[in-house]
Amino acid sequence: MNQPLAYVHPGAKIAKNVVIEPFTTIHNNVEIGEGTWIGSNVTIMEGARIGKNCNIFPGSVISAVPQDLKFGGEDSLALIGDNTTVRECVTINRGTVASGVTKIGKNCLIMAAAHIAHDCHIGDNVIIVNGVLLGGHVTVGDFAIIGGLSAVHQFINIGEHAMISGGSLLRKDVPPFTKAAKEPLSYVGINSVGLRRRGFSTEKIREIQDIYRILYQKNYNTTQALSIIEAEMEATPERDEIILFIRNSSRGVMKGYTGIY
Repeated sequence: MNQPLAYVHPGAKIAKNVVIEPFTTIHNNVEIGEGTWIGSNVTIMEGARIGKNCNIFPGSVISAVPQDLKFGGEDSLALIGDNTTVRECVTINRGTVASGVTKIGKNCLIMAAAHIAHDCHIGDNVIIVNGVLLGGHVTVGDFAIIGGLSAVHQFINIGEHAMISGGSLLRKDVPPFTKAAKEPLSYVGINSVGLRRRGFSTEKIREIQDIYRILYQKNYNTTQALSIIEAEMEATPERDEIILFIRNSSRGVMKGYTGIY
C-alpha cells in the first residue's frame, strides 16, 4: 500500500490489503475498505467512503465538491458500495445540503468518462456506460443500465431493471422494467431479456407486459390507465411498484413511441 509516489493524508482511514498505485492523492476524511485497488493518478477528496473490493481506475476524481452554485461548503459524502468498479476518468461529486450524500450501490460498473453529479442515488448492480452524464439529484434503481453517451436531466428517476438506449436524452422519468429509446425518449417495450437473465419467470414477464400495454398501447391517459390497472390486474409487488413509481413522478414519465418526429 505504501507507495512512495502516492500521497495519503494522515487523517484518511485505509483498511488492510488496500493497494494504492503511484501518483494518487487521497485527502483527509476519506475511508477505503479492505481489498480495494486504487489506480495511478486517482484523486479521492474529502467525504469519500469507498467500500470493500472496489476498483478505481486511473484518472478518476471521487468526492470533489459539487458543480452547484448553491453549494456552501457544507459537510457531505460520496459513498461507493462494495465490489463496485469505477473506470478511467470518471467524476463523482459529493452531495449538498439537499440530501448530504451522493450514493452508488454495490456491484456497480461505472464505465470510463461518466459523470455522476451531486446528490445522485444509484442502486445496486447498475451499469452506467461510457460517457454518461447524470445531472444532480438523479435516482437510478437496481439493475438499471444506461447506454453510452446518454445525458440525464437533473431530478430524473430511472426505475429498476430499466434499460436506456445509448445516446439518449432523458427529460422524463423512465418506469421500472422498461426499455427506453428514440428521440424524444419513448417506451419501446419491456426489458424482457434482462428480466429473464435475473430470474423472472415467463408468467411474471407477461404480467409486466400486460401492465405496460394498458399504459402505453390502449390510448388511455395516465390516470385512466392506472385506474384500470388497479381494478383489473392482480396486486403484485411489480404491479404496485409500477403504479407507485408513476404516481410519485414529479417530472412525468416518458411517453409511448408514436413514430412522429
